Amino acid sequence: MKPIDYFSTLVAAEGDGESIPLTEAASSVAQDVYPRLDLAEVQSEIDRLAAVLRLRIPADASAVQRLRSLNRYFFKELGFSGNRNDYYDPDNSYLNRVLERRLGIPISLAVLYMEIGHQVGLALRGVSFPGHFLVKLKVRAGDIFLDPYTGQSLSREELEERLAQFFDTRGMDVPTELALIPSIQEATPREILVRMLRNLKNIYHDRKDFEKLLDVQQRLIVLLPEAMTERRDRGLIYAQLDCPRAALDDLTHYLEAEPQAPEAEEIRRTMAVLRDAAGRLN
Repeated sequence: MKPIDYFSTLVAAEGDGESIPLTEAASSVAQDVYPRLDLAEVQSEIDRLAAVLRLRIPADASAVQRLRSLNRYFFKELGFSGNRNDYYDPDNSYLNRVLERRLGIPISLAVLYMEIGHQVGLALRGVSFPGHFLVKLKVRAGDIFLDPYTGQSLSREELEERLAQFFDTRGMDVPTELALIPSIQEATPREILVRMLRNLKNIYHDRKDFEKLLDVQQRLIVLLPEAMTERRDRGLIYAQLDCPRAALDDLTHYLEAEPQAPEAEEIRRTMAVLRDAAGRLN
């Protein structure tokens, strides 16, 4: 089975995709770059790490005690951390490489952190916070928010400060009342996978590595089959790869769905060039 076909079976859940096996699906993304990757070995290594921690935690430990043990183990003992020296290295998004190097970005570290946490009895959830993925744990006293890049616990004031900084660094007016509540909602497995893939999409687009970009784009379309902009983007990637017929198919589909899109005229001009190219192939 091809990697994209296996990925399709993993994310086939309907609706918001809560039943998607997040860790396995996230691990499988790396098969585009590491075709010999054994996903069972990746999961086995994660299970091994979790088993070590599970033996250390008393059965009657509270959620907060379990979280503290996980934090010490994950960041101090195992040495997981953010890759500050090369943040945009694609390997930071591939879980097999994050496990090997102990380096990642917030969202890849969060997936591993949550998986180990789940195996020691913690109902951790991801949070698609603007600019920086977070992890959340519900406890009786309220929600605990963690930065998976550092293990730091974040107060409401710190979350608001980060949100204001997100608007400011993008030259946007900071709202009078920050939209904190929508920004700290739990992310579904499907949403987490989309965010991981869009990170890779940006990296490979900036590098003009269109072959790897196409692999990422194929997965996004599997996750978001109704998102016409993703279909458009695949068409533009096909154009860069000198596949005019495939490009025309996607761009035609996009314009049929979005005839008044702001970039519609530009796409029509691109399609005219592609038709000429396709004609030369006959």
